[in-house]
Amino acid sequence: MPDTALNLSDTSTWLPLDGLAPGFDANKAPTVGDLHGRSFVLHCADGTTFSAKFTGARIEWGHGASGTDDCETFLVDDDLYYVQFHPRTRQERAYTVFLDLRQGRALVVVTEIGDGIPRVGQTFLPATIEGLEARGEEIAPSTSLVGRRVMWVYSTAHAYEHVYLSPHWYTWQCLAGPEKGLADTDENSVYQLRPGIYVFTWREKVIPCASVTVADHRDVRALRSHGVLFGLDATGQTPTHFTFGAHGRLLSTTVHPAPYDPAGD
Repeated sequence: MPDTALNLSDTSTWLPLDGLAPGFDANKAPTVGDLHGRSFVLHCADGTTFSAKFTGARIEWGHGASGTDDCETFLVDDDLYYVQFHPRTRQERAYTVFLDLRQGRALVVVTEIGDGIPRVGQTFLPATIEGLEARGEEIAPSTSLVGRRVMWVYSTAHAYEHVYLSPHWYTWQCLAGPEKGLADTDENSVYQLRPGIYVFTWREKVIPCASVTVADHRDVRALRSHGVLFGLDATGQTPTHFTFGAHGRLLSTTVHPAPYDPAGD
Protein backbone atom coordinates (compact mmCIF):
# COMPACT_ATOMS: atom_id res chain seq x y z
CA MET A 1 0.00 0.00 0.00
CA PRO A 2 1.30 3.50 -0.77
CA ASP A 3 2.25 5.76 2.11
CA THR A 4 -0.73 8.13 2.32
CA ALA A 5 1.42 10.64 4.26
CA LEU A 6 3.90 10.89 1.39
CA ASN A 7 3.82 14.19 -0.49
CA LEU A 8 4.11 12.95 -4.07
CA SER A 9 4.94 16.46 -5.26
CA ASP A 10 7.97 16.83 -2.96
CA THR A 11 10.74 15.52 -5.21
CA SER A 12 13.29 15.81 -2.38
CA THR A 13 11.72 12.69 -0.83
CA TRP A 14 11.93 10.59 -4.00
CA LEU A 15 13.89 7.35 -3.79
CA PRO A 16 17.56 7.66 -4.86
CA LEU A 17 18.87 5.37 -7.58
CA ASP A 18 20.66 3.01 -5.18
CA GLY A 19 17.45 2.68 -3.17
CA LEU A 20 15.63 1.27 -6.21
CA ALA A 21 18.19 -1.44 -6.95
CA PRO A 22 17.32 -4.18 -4.39
CA GLY A 23 15.09 -6.71 -6.15
CA PHE A 24 14.65 -4.58 -9.28
CA ASP A 25 16.63 -7.10 -11.36
CA ALA A 26 14.40 -10.13 -10.64
CA ASN A 27 13.30 -10.43 -14.28
CA LYS A 28 16.78 -9.97 -15.73
CA ALA A 29 17.65 -12.49 -18.45
CA PRO A 30 20.63 -14.82 -18.00
CA THR A 31 23.87 -13.62 -19.52
CA VAL A 32 25.49 -15.54 -22.38
CA GLY A 33 29.10 -16.37 -23.28
CA ASP A 34 28.59 -16.46 -27.04
CA LEU A 35 31.16 -13.72 -27.71
CA HIS A 36 34.00 -15.41 -25.80
CA GLY A 37 37.21 -15.32 -27.84
CA ARG A 38 35.81 -12.90 -30.43
CA SER A 39 37.07 -9.44 -31.33
CA PHE A 40 35.29 -6.58 -33.11
CA VAL A 41 36.18 -3.17 -34.49
CA LEU A 42 33.27 -0.78 -34.89
CA HIS A 43 33.48 2.16 -37.26
CA CYS A 44 31.21 4.83 -35.79
CA ALA A 45 29.33 7.45 -37.77
CA ASP A 46 31.22 10.28 -36.00
CA GLY A 47 34.55 8.99 -37.35
CA THR A 48 35.70 7.30 -34.13
CA THR A 49 36.32 3.58 -33.70
CA PHE A 50 35.32 1.29 -30.85
CA SER A 51 37.21 -1.97 -30.34
CA ALA A 52 36.08 -4.90 -28.21
CA LYS A 53 37.72 -8.22 -27.38
CA PHE A 54 35.76 -10.67 -25.21
CA THR A 55 37.26 -13.20 -22.80
CA GLY A 56 34.73 -14.89 -20.57
CA ALA A 57 32.81 -12.13 -18.78
CA ARG A 58 35.51 -9.54 -19.51
CA ILE A 59 35.83 -6.98 -22.29
CA GLU A 60 39.06 -5.37 -23.48
CA TRP A 61 37.82 -2.15 -25.03
CA GLY A 62 39.15 0.93 -26.75
CA HIS A 63 37.39 4.21 -27.56
CA GLY A 64 39.76 7.12 -27.09
CA ALA A 65 40.75 5.65 -23.74
CA SER A 66 41.02 1.88 -23.20
CA GLY A 67 40.72 -0.70 -20.49
CA THR A 68 39.69 -4.21 -19.47
CA ASP A 69 36.54 -4.55 -17.41
CA ASP A 70 33.80 -6.91 -16.36
CA CYS A 71 30.85 -6.93 -18.74
CA GLU A 72 27.45 -8.54 -19.13
CA THR A 73 26.25 -9.89 -22.47
CA PHE A 74 22.60 -10.64 -23.26
CA LEU A 75 21.11 -12.31 -26.33
CA VAL A 76 18.28 -10.13 -27.67
CA ASP A 77 17.50 -12.04 -30.87
CA ASP A 78 19.37 -14.38 -33.23
CA ASP A 79 22.87 -12.87 -33.73
CA LEU A 80 21.83 -9.69 -31.88
CA TYR A 81 23.69 -8.96 -28.62
CA TYR A 82 23.50 -6.35 -25.89
CA VAL A 83 26.75 -5.72 -23.96
CA GLN A 84 26.94 -3.55 -20.84
CA PHE A 85 29.95 -2.39 -18.81
CA HIS A 86 31.13 0.33 -16.40
CA PRO A 87 34.83 1.18 -16.83
CA ARG A 88 36.85 1.21 -13.62
CA THR A 89 39.07 3.99 -15.00
CA ARG A 90 36.16 6.11 -16.24
CA GLN A 91 33.70 5.94 -13.36
CA GLU A 92 31.65 8.82 -14.74
CA ARG A 93 30.82 6.77 -17.85
CA ALA A 94 28.93 3.61 -18.74
CA TYR A 95 29.08 1.92 -22.14
CA THR A 96 26.28 0.07 -23.89
CA VAL A 97 27.08 -1.81 -27.10
CA PHE A 98 24.57 -3.46 -29.43
CA LEU A 99 26.07 -5.88 -31.97
CA ASP A 100 23.96 -7.11 -34.88
CA LEU A 101 26.18 -9.79 -36.38
CA ARG A 102 23.58 -10.70 -39.00
CA GLN A 103 23.34 -7.18 -40.39
CA GLY A 104 26.94 -6.10 -39.77
CA ARG A 105 25.77 -3.08 -37.78
CA ALA A 106 26.18 -1.81 -34.23
CA LEU A 107 25.16 0.97 -31.88
CA VAL A 108 27.32 2.34 -29.05
CA VAL A 109 25.62 4.42 -26.35
CA VAL A 110 27.87 6.40 -24.01
CA THR A 111 26.07 7.46 -20.83
CA GLU A 112 27.99 10.07 -18.86
CA ILE A 113 27.52 11.92 -15.56
CA GLY A 114 28.12 15.62 -16.07
CA ASP A 115 26.99 19.04 -14.87
CA GLY A 116 24.28 19.77 -17.41
CA ILE A 117 20.51 19.39 -17.40
CA PRO A 118 19.69 16.57 -17.22
CA ARG A 119 22.67 15.64 -15.04
CA VAL A 120 23.32 12.35 -16.88
CA GLY A 121 23.58 12.65 -20.66
CA GLN A 122 23.88 10.22 -23.54
CA THR A 123 25.70 10.05 -26.87
CA PHE A 124 24.57 7.68 -29.64
CA LEU A 125 27.08 6.26 -32.13
CA PRO A 126 25.64 4.10 -34.95
CA ALA A 127 28.42 1.99 -36.46
CA THR A 128 29.34 -0.73 -38.91
CA ILE A 129 31.28 -3.85 -37.90
CA GLU A 130 34.63 -4.31 -39.64
CA GLY A 131 34.82 -7.52 -41.68
CA LEU A 132 31.03 -7.96 -41.93
CA GLU A 133 28.84 -6.80 -44.78
CA ALA A 134 26.54 -4.00 -43.64
CA ARG A 135 23.07 -5.02 -44.75
CA GLY A 136 19.57 -3.68 -44.33
CA GLU A 137 18.63 -0.29 -42.93
CA GLU A 138 21.08 1.76 -40.92
CA ILE A 139 20.49 1.93 -37.18
CA ALA A 140 18.74 5.27 -36.81
CA PRO A 141 16.31 7.23 -34.61
CA SER A 142 12.73 5.97 -34.78
CA THR A 143 9.30 7.40 -34.00
CA SER A 144 7.60 3.98 -34.03
CA LEU A 145 6.89 3.97 -30.28
CA VAL A 146 5.12 7.35 -30.25
CA GLY A 147 1.51 6.90 -29.12
CA ARG A 148 2.00 3.58 -27.35
CA ARG A 149 1.18 2.96 -23.69
CA VAL A 150 3.07 -0.03 -22.26
CA MET A 151 3.22 -1.74 -18.86
CA TRP A 152 6.58 -3.14 -17.76
CA VAL A 153 6.98 -5.62 -14.87
CA TYR A 154 10.52 -5.80 -13.43
CA SER A 155 9.77 -8.12 -10.48
CA THR A 156 6.84 -9.31 -8.40
CA ALA A 157 7.14 -5.98 -6.55
CA HIS A 158 8.09 -3.50 -9.30
CA ALA A 159 5.85 -2.40 -12.19
CA TYR A 160 5.73 0.79 -14.26
CA GLU A 161 3.86 2.10 -17.26
CA HIS A 162 5.36 4.16 -20.05
CA VAL A 163 3.50 6.54 -22.35
CA TYR A 164 5.62 7.46 -25.36
CA LEU A 165 4.56 11.02 -26.12
CA SER A 166 6.92 12.29 -28.82
CA PRO A 167 10.42 11.79 -30.20
CA HIS A 168 11.74 13.78 -27.20
CA TRP A 169 9.40 13.03 -24.26
CA TYR A 170 7.83 10.12 -22.45
CA THR A 171 5.84 9.81 -19.22
CA TRP A 172 6.39 7.09 -16.62
CA GLN A 173 4.21 6.11 -13.69
CA CYS A 174 5.04 3.58 -10.96
CA LEU A 175 2.18 1.07 -10.61
CA ALA A 176 3.80 -1.11 -7.92
CA GLY A 177 6.92 -0.90 -5.78
CA PRO A 178 8.62 1.64 -3.51
CA GLU A 179 7.91 4.46 -5.99
CA LYS A 180 4.19 3.65 -6.31
CA GLY A 181 2.23 6.78 -7.09
CA LEU A 182 5.21 8.69 -8.47
CA ALA A 183 5.19 9.86 -12.09
CA ASP A 184 7.10 12.27 -14.28
CA THR A 185 7.82 13.23 -17.86
CA ASP A 186 11.45 12.93 -18.97
CA GLU A 187 13.61 13.08 -22.09
CA ASN A 188 13.86 9.95 -24.23
CA SER A 189 15.55 8.72 -27.40
CA VAL A 190 14.59 5.73 -29.54
CA TYR A 191 16.64 3.85 -32.16
CA GLN A 192 15.49 0.89 -34.24
CA LEU A 193 17.87 -2.09 -34.33
CA ARG A 194 15.61 -4.42 -36.30
CA PRO A 195 11.91 -4.22 -37.21
CA GLY A 196 10.05 -4.34 -33.90
CA ILE A 197 13.23 -4.21 -31.75
CA TYR A 198 14.11 -0.81 -30.34
CA VAL A 199 16.72 0.82 -28.15
CA PHE A 200 14.75 3.02 -25.75
CA THR A 201 16.69 5.37 -23.49
CA TRP A 202 15.70 8.02 -20.98
CA ARG A 203 17.33 10.77 -18.93
CA GLU A 204 15.69 11.79 -15.65
CA LYS A 205 15.66 15.35 -14.33
CA VAL A 206 14.74 14.69 -10.68
CA ILE A 207 17.00 11.73 -9.89
CA PRO A 208 20.49 12.07 -11.48
CA CYS A 209 20.34 8.96 -13.66
CA ALA A 210 19.74 7.68 -17.16
CA SER A 211 18.81 4.33 -18.64
CA VAL A 212 19.44 2.35 -21.80
CA THR A 213 17.09 -0.49 -22.66
CA VAL A 214 16.54 -2.73 -25.65
CA ALA A 215 12.91 -3.73 -26.06
CA ASP A 216 11.39 -6.41 -28.29
CA HIS A 217 7.92 -5.17 -29.30
CA ARG A 218 7.18 -7.82 -31.93
CA ASP A 219 4.59 -9.62 -29.78
CA VAL A 220 2.46 -6.91 -28.16
CA ARG A 221 1.20 -9.35 -25.50
CA ALA A 222 4.67 -10.54 -24.54
CA LEU A 223 7.14 -7.68 -24.75
CA ARG A 224 10.65 -8.25 -23.40
CA SER A 225 13.32 -5.76 -22.43
CA HIS A 226 16.87 -5.73 -21.05
CA GLY A 227 18.58 -2.65 -19.70
CA VAL A 228 20.75 -0.66 -17.34
CA LEU A 229 20.34 2.25 -14.94
CA PHE A 230 23.34 4.49 -14.33
CA GLY A 231 23.71 7.61 -12.23
CA LEU A 232 24.55 8.86 -8.75
CA ASP A 233 23.63 7.37 -5.36
CA ALA A 234 21.91 9.12 -2.46
CA THR A 235 25.08 11.06 -1.59
CA GLY A 236 25.24 12.57 -5.06
CA GLN A 237 28.90 11.51 -5.28
CA THR A 238 29.17 7.80 -6.05
CA PRO A 239 28.19 6.27 -9.41
CA THR A 240 25.57 3.50 -9.30
CA HIS A 241 25.32 1.01 -12.17
CA PHE A 242 23.02 -2.03 -12.39
CA THR A 243 21.30 -4.08 -15.07
CA PHE A 244 17.74 -5.40 -15.11
CA GLY A 245 15.06 -6.93 -17.30
CA ALA A 246 11.31 -6.67 -17.70
CA HIS A 247 8.30 -8.37 -19.24
CA GLY A 248 5.66 -6.13 -20.72
CA ARG A 249 2.52 -5.75 -22.74
CA LEU A 250 0.96 -3.07 -24.91
CA LEU A 251 -1.96 -1.44 -23.08
CA SER A 252 -3.16 0.94 -25.80
CA THR A 253 -2.12 2.99 -28.81
CA THR A 254 -3.07 6.60 -29.49
CA VAL A 255 -3.30 7.61 -33.15
CA HIS A 256 -3.29 11.37 -33.69
CA PRO A 257 -4.82 13.08 -36.74
CA ALA A 258 -2.03 13.79 -39.20
CA PRO A 259 -1.83 17.57 -38.66
CA TYR A 260 -1.37 17.02 -34.90
CA ASP A 261 0.82 13.93 -34.92
CA PRO A 262 3.70 14.52 -32.44
CA ALA A 263 5.80 12.04 -34.45
CA GLY A 264 5.43 14.14 -37.60
CA ASP A 265 7.99 16.57 -38.99
